[in-house]
Amino acid sequence: MTVVVTGGAGFIGSNFIFYMRDRHPGYRIICVDSLTYAGNLSTLEPVMNHPGFRFVRASITDSAAMERLFAEEKPDIVVNFAAESHVDRSIENPSVFLETNVLGTQVLMDACRKSGVGRFHQVSTDEVYGDLPLDRPELFFTEATPLHASSPYSASKAAADLLVLAYHRTFGLPATISRCSNNYGPYQFPEKLIPLMLINALEEKALPVYGTGENVRDWLYVEDHCCAIDRILHDGRVGETYNIGGHNEMKNIEIVKLICKELGKPESLISFVEDRKGHDMRYAIDPAKMQKELGWLPQTKFSEGILKTIRWYLEHRAWWEAIRNGEYQGMIQEECAGGQEREGFDGV
Repeated sequence: MTVVVTGGAGFIGSNFIFYMRDRHPGYRIICVDSLTYAGNLSTLEPVMNHPGFRFVRASITDSAAMERLFAEEKPDIVVNFAAESHVDRSIENPSVFLETNVLGTQVLMDACRKSGVGRFHQVSTDEVYGDLPLDRPELFFTEATPLHASSPYSASKAAADLLVLAYHRTFGLPATISRCSNNYGPYQFPEKLIPLMLINALEEKALPVYGTGENVRDWLYVEDHCCAIDRILHDGRVGETYNIGGHNEMKNIEIVKLICKELGKPESLISFVEDRKGHDMRYAIDPAKMQKELGWLPQTKFSEGILKTIRWYLEHRAWWEAIRNGEYQGMIQEECAGGQEREGFDGV
């Protein structure tokens, strides 16, 4: 079985590669990543020289590169993690999000059609549903919830989801979609809430919290997300969408205070800043379909997962320090310059 994982040098994509390498050691895994600011080649060091792994530096918007790669590898499965994903950046520059998240998905699906891929899986987000009111805790997102995106980022992901469903209906593309709640865990880029607060607290810098920090998110440990996608790939029904949630809602301010407590840092570091434009108030996923059809439930309690995450960042300071000072980008250029001579690395 050959699996193409796009965006595999990012947070969730890399964790998925590690998960699949562990659970399905006989699979050949092809990681495709353009190594933009959030892609970190050092993250893939544990698998880079594995004989069943190949890294290809390419953009999913490059149709010639994707068609050439798919013709070479003839993948059985394609899992699309590749996306611009930071809401703040989408507010600053929406066009990049539309290009990567919508047009890139279209390019991938066209390549899948030409090469006869057996399954295309689109990794989406619960943000396509918009938000829920704080005073209605009984409400949850289901797969039947109408799409109601709030930001250019979530709108681009919603558009991609609709395009995937259209390709399935129009062309018969064997596709599935998953929409997941907020992930946390190892290798998450430091612009996201948990690693940003964790690293800033370690350095005793201000902890910027939007508004009053009352926004609620449903948190899921990244390995549980990877397990859910694995189940969908092997047992999910073609043409279906599956919600993946952690049943673990917490206010942003609660997360920040918990991190301060675990690190022994004062809450006086917390600094409330002007709220994000169009900031969603609450996300909450109902994963009943995943449980009923695929027998999946999250296995990691937040109280355990957050401690594992904090421990990981404490033990891997070199990884995030290289990101904070920009050294990782220099390492990427060095790797790419000599990549053709290194096993496991390739360019398209």
